[in-house]
Amino acid sequence: MNKTLKPITNKLLWIFAMGQFGWSLLSGVVSNWMVYYYTGTPSEQNPLTGIFASGVTQNPILFKLTLFGLVLAAGRIFDAITDPLIAGWSDRSNYKGGRRIPFMRAMAVPFALCTIGLFTIPQTSSIAFNDTSLFILLMVFYLFMTMFCTPYNALIAELGDTQEHRINVSTYISFTFIVGQSISFLLPNVAGALIPTFGQTGGIRMAVAIMATLACINMLIPAFYIKERDYIDSKPSDTKPFQSLVKTFSNGQFRRFVASDVIYFFALTLFQTGLAFYETQLMEIEDTWTFVLTATMTFISVCLYPFVNVLAKKIGKKLLIIIGFFCYSGVFMITTLCGQGLHWGFIIAVTAAIPMAILGILPQACVADVSELTRLETGEDRSGMFFAARTFAFKMGQAIAMVVFTSVTIAGTKQSYRTTALIAFITCFVGACLFFAYNEKMILGKIEELKATKQ
Repeated sequence: MNKTLKPITNKLLWIFAMGQFGWSLLSGVVSNWMVYYYTGTPSEQNPLTGIFASGVTQNPILFKLTLFGLVLAAGRIFDAITDPLIAGWSDRSNYKGGRRIPFMRAMAVPFALCTIGLFTIPQTSSIAFNDTSLFILLMVFYLFMTMFCTPYNALIAELGDTQEHRINVSTYISFTFIVGQSISFLLPNVAGALIPTFGQTGGIRMAVAIMATLACINMLIPAFYIKERDYIDSKPSDTKPFQSLVKTFSNGQFRRFVASDVIYFFALTLFQTGLAFYETQLMEIEDTWTFVLTATMTFISVCLYPFVNVLAKKIGKKLLIIIGFFCYSGVFMITTLCGQGLHWGFIIAVTAAIPMAILGILPQACVADVSELTRLETGEDRSGMFFAARTFAFKMGQAIAMVVFTSVTIAGTKQSYRTTALIAFITCFVGACLFFAYNEKMILGKIEELKATKQ
C-alpha cells in the first residue's frame, strides 16, 4: 500500500528557499570578492583592492593567463565535472532521510568553513604555499558546494509537483538567491566596521566568518525541517551517472535550453566578476557603495517578482526569458559606455532589475518542466541529473568567463574593463537569439496530456 504523502504548501517552499539564501551568500562572497581582494591595485579611494594580491602569483604564466584566473577556471571545471557524479549518486541513493536531504545536512557546515578558509589560509609569507593552498581550497569549496547544491536543486522539481508550484518555488528561491547575493556585497561595509578592532586583513576575515555563519544556519534549517519522505515518493534511479548524463543531453529541448543558458552564464559571470571594478574603476565610486547599488537593484527586482510570476503563468516562460536576455544585453552595453559618477551605478542597478527578476525565476522552472516530462514519459525520476547537467554546462561557461576576465583585464586599464562588458553584451545577445528554438508550448502540452492519461 502506498504511503499517503503530506501536501506541499507555499510555507514549505519558503522554508526550502532559505537553503538557497545560505548557499548563494557563500557563493557570492567567493565569486564577488575573491578576484577583488586577490588581484588589482589599491587606490586612495579603495585601499583594500588587491589587499591579498602580494601573497599569490600575479604575473601571467601562460600567454596572458594568470595563475589566479586559471585557478578560478579550474575550480569551475572541477565543479562542473563533479555535478553529474554527485547527481547520479543522489538519484541512485536510498537513504532513510531521502535522496536529497542527507547530503544537505552533511555538507552545510564544511561548505561554510571552507569559505572562511579561502580568505584566511592562503596568506602566509610563502607564495608557493599560498598558491597551492588557494588551489586546493577552491577545489574543495566547489566540491562541497556541488554536494549541497545538486541534491538541493533536484528538490526544485520534486517539490514542484504542479506547474503552479514549479513557478512558485522558482520565484521563492530566486528571491532568497538575490538577497543572499546582495548581502554578500555588504562584505566591505562589514569589514570596514571591524577593521578598527581586528585590522584590515582581520576585519575582512571576520566579516567573511560572520556571513558564513549566517549562511550555514540558513542551509541547516530546511535540511532538518523538511522530512523528505513525508512529501516525496522517490525511488532510486537505476541508471548509472554517465549513462544518465548522456540520456539527459539526448533530450532535444533540453539541449536547446542549455545552449542559450551556457552563453547567458558566460556573459553574466563576466559582468558579475567585473561589477566591483566597473563601479570603482570606470565610475570611480567607493566600493562601499556596491551594497547600496546592489540593494537598489534587488529591491526593484523583488518588486517585479509578482508580475513575473503572474505573467509566466499567463503568457509562458519562453517569451519572458527572451525579453530578459535582451534587457541584460542592454545593461551590458550601458556598462560598456558608462562614464564617471554615482548616477551611472544607479542607472545600471535600475535597468538590471528587470532581467534579474525574469532570469532569476524562470530558467529553473524550465528545467523542472523538462524533467517532469521525462519522468512521465519514462517512469524514471532523474531530476537530480537534469539540474546537474544544466549546472555542468553553465559552469563550463563560467570557467571560460573567469579566464577571459582575468586575461583581458591583466593590464588593469579602464579600457580592459570596458572590453569585458562589451564581450558580455555580444554573447548575451547571441544567447537570446538561440532561445527562440526552445518549444515550451509542446513540453507543457505533453505534460498535461500524460498526466490526464495516468489519472
